[in-house]
Amino acid sequence: MLIKDGTIALDSLPSVTAYASAAGKMESEGPLGKCFDFTTQDNTLGEVSWEKSESKLQQIAFNTALSKGRFSQKDIDVMFAGDLLNQCVSSSGGAKDTEIPFVGLFGACSTMAESLALASIFVDSKAANNAAAVTSSHFCSAERQFRFPVNYGGQRTPTAQWTATAAGCAIVSSHCKPPYIRSVTIGKINDMGVTDANNMGAAMAAAAYDTISRHLANTAQQVSDFDLILTGDLGQVGSDMLKELFKRDGVDISAVHNDCGLMLYDREKQDVHAGGSGCGCSASVLCGCILKQIEQGTLKNMLFAATGALMSPTINQQGESIPGISHAVQLSAQ
Repeated sequence: MLIKDGTIALDSLPSVTAYASAAGKMESEGPLGKCFDFTTQDNTLGEVSWEKSESKLQQIAFNTALSKGRFSQKDIDVMFAGDLLNQCVSSSGGAKDTEIPFVGLFGACSTMAESLALASIFVDSKAANNAAAVTSSHFCSAERQFRFPVNYGGQRTPTAQWTATAAGCAIVSSHCKPPYIRSVTIGKINDMGVTDANNMGAAMAAAAYDTISRHLANTAQQVSDFDLILTGDLGQVGSDMLKELFKRDGVDISAVHNDCGLMLYDREKQDVHAGGSGCGCSASVLCGCILKQIEQGTLKNMLFAATGALMSPTINQQGESIPGISHAVQLSAQ
């Protein structure tokens, strides 16, 4: 294992041996609706609060991944899980009955990459045989915490993104089959001075640029070496800014770049404004769509650079700017 400016090469090439996704009603109606392992038309999932509904989404994604990989809960040495809510209550609620050693994470929308990176490092270092990375978000629980209760009916700005009601789980094990995890790059805090909680793409773009640039430099790779550089969730505003930042370096990433926030919904038919967001957006896209393509060899080499707007309701109300972060995980079919 070698670390260079936040990039860690994983010598043993751990495998994503099982993965699963769960999604809500609106997500099931989008372009990737058929990719998810589980979808529901009732976003309460029969629970009495939105937070418990989100916990149930995590449980469904995790238990489905266990089933697909023929694992039992006793096979999982450690779980890395996170969500958007204060104190990661949806993740702790989802894991409380498992008796699995638990690490709660907050990386905002970057949490799927953060959890997958840590799970991979644990397996590569032999600190764990099997590690689970679980991430979720829920539109209603996030709106209540960060903006307004849904029944308030507030007007959304054109730069706003729609928080996904979704979850994803990836179980990382010792090298055995694709997708393989080749390396990870840990993000650095970037603050572009954005104070608008409805313009998260702008707040996160510089972080994505920094992490992707460092990963390319530290691994001696070029944009053309990748079939896909997948961010999440910059949406339309942040994606345009990311491309512009690279163009200033004379680099065009448009041929291989896509964003989970632009993949999850049909922006012409679904009222999501600038695209999707939330921890569950990139988690469900990765675990519902992308990992399967790597496993089948359709994608041979890709970089998953999830992005997060590290905002707190209190700090935002005080008028402070929103720091951004992006963690990257390189996955391959060989």
